[in-house]
Amino acid sequence: MATAFKTATMSDAEWAARQELAACYRIFAHMKWDELIFNHITVKVPGEEDAFLINPYGMHFSEITASSLVKIDIDGNILAPTEWHVNRAGFVQHALFHKHIPDAHAIAHTHTTAGMAMASLEGGLQAVNFYACNFVGQLGYHDFEGVTVRDEEGPRFLESLGGKSMMLLRNHGIVAMGKTLPEVFLKHWALQRACEIALATLSAGKAIVVPPEVVAIHQRDLYMTQIPGGPGKAEFDAMVRMIDRTDRSWRD
Repeated sequence: MATAFKTATMSDAEWAARQELAACYRIFAHMKWDELIFNHITVKVPGEEDAFLINPYGMHFSEITASSLVKIDIDGNILAPTEWHVNRAGFVQHALFHKHIPDAHAIAHTHTTAGMAMASLEGGLQAVNFYACNFVGQLGYHDFEGVTVRDEEGPRFLESLGGKSMMLLRNHGIVAMGKTLPEVFLKHWALQRACEIALATLSAGKAIVVPPEVVAIHQRDLYMTQIPGGPGKAEFDAMVRMIDRTDRSWRD
C-alpha cells in the first residue's frame, strides 16, 4: 500500500484504519449510498480510546482518501491538522455511540432511498424476504426529533437502540454498528437489500410474511454461511479489489 501521505507521528495502525475507512467511503459511493456531501462512516483510531476518524465536511464520498480523513475526539476536538471541518450532525450521533457502545468500533449512517422509505413506514421492516429475516427483532427504532445536532437527544438514542447494533431512525435512515468496518459494511448492505426488496414487494401486492418460528431458525443458522476472516471480511475485500480496478487514489 502507498504510504506517501503517512505522517511521521502517525502509527501504522492508524494509517491502516485510515486506508480501510477511505476504501469504505469509495465503496459506499460506488453502491450509490452517498448523499451529496452528507452522511458519515466513522471508525475508532486503534490504541486511542477517545479518538475516531470521520469524513471531511464538504468532500464527496468518492473523493475521500486516507490522508483527508479528519481525526477527532468524542468531545469534538480536532486532533490533527486539517483544512476541513466536521459536520456536527454527524459528530453528535457518532461520538455518542463510540463513547457508550463498547462494540461500536465502526459506525455507518446513511440516507439511502430504500432505508429512509422503510424507516418512514408504520411497523418498520417486516419478515417479508430473506434479508429482512436477518433483522426482525434485531433493529432498534428511534423517533425523529429533527436534525441530530443536540447533545440532549443522546440518552433517547441509547434507549431506542436497546443494546442492539442496528437501528432505523424513523423518517431518517439507517445506522449500522460493529466491531470492524467490514462487519458494518455487510450489515448495511444486507439491511439496504432487505429494505429495497421489501419496498418492491409491498408495491406489487400483499406480502407473504415469514412465520416467527422460521425467522428464529433463519437467524440461528446464519452463522453457517460465514467465511473465515470475520463477518464481512471476504465481501469487503472483494469490493476493495473492484474499486481498485478503476481508482486507487483512496490509498493516499
